[in-house]
Amino acid sequence: MSDAAQPTAAEVRAAAEAVKTALDRHLAAVELRTGDDDTAVYEAFNALAAAAEAYDELLYDRYDEVTPFEIPGADGALPPYAGPDEPHALSLLIRRDYAVAEPQRLLAQARRVAELDADEQTTGAAARAGASPLAALGVLFGEYEPDEIASRHKEFGLEEGDSTLWVTASDELPEPGEWLNAPFDHADPERIVCRFDVSSVFDEDEDEDDEGDRDGDFEGGADDGPGGRRAVAGADQHAGAGS
Repeated sequence: MSDAAQPTAAEVRAAAEAVKTALDRHLAAVELRTGDDDTAVYEAFNALAAAAEAYDELLYDRYDEVTPFEIPGADGALPPYAGPDEPHALSLLIRRDYAVAEPQRLLAQARRVAELDADEQTTGAAARAGASPLAALGVLFGEYEPDEIASRHKEFGLEEGDSTLWVTASDELPEPGEWLNAPFDHADPERIVCRFDVSSVFDEDEDEDDEGDRDGDFEGGADDGPGGRRAVAGADQHAGAGS
């Protein structure tokens, strides 16, 4: 960073004062909390995290120094649960990413499926499936359930990326066809009971945690399952959901 862009000493001092104020606010909110999901505590926590991060950055930019503590950020965290205490319906929101790693394998598998399904009156279906990746994807996802494709993705020339599953609660089941035109527009993070994420980044985190265990410095963190799987609690975050 150039000298012209460096923060002033006064700006660093102001950031330090902001951290002190945020600490006082957080302590006051904790002392007056009304329950596990007290909004005031949640907001004070986020304000303290933001103030600490801002101070840390300014301190480093000005003096090339860091703070001896770290307040976890909100990445991967969920807002306080605001759904029904006794849900009468659930929605599962699923996203799975794939890379088309072997296009020829994808085309060959789709052509095989199309040939098996085609009757004598159908002509060209297998050829189209074996020549067009778009047609091939339509054939395979029309033939197999998403869970089967997930378990057999390598057979279809696909490579797994990140995936997530959200379990959300509601008071009642939506009317048939109610959300089909926009199925993901009304996903409410405050109604998440729990979520499960899969990503290779969690494998890296697990390796770092293992190093901490060996060094005696591990202080606990996200519960990463096999294969980079992480459970993030929602409504039952204080009960260790998914652990």
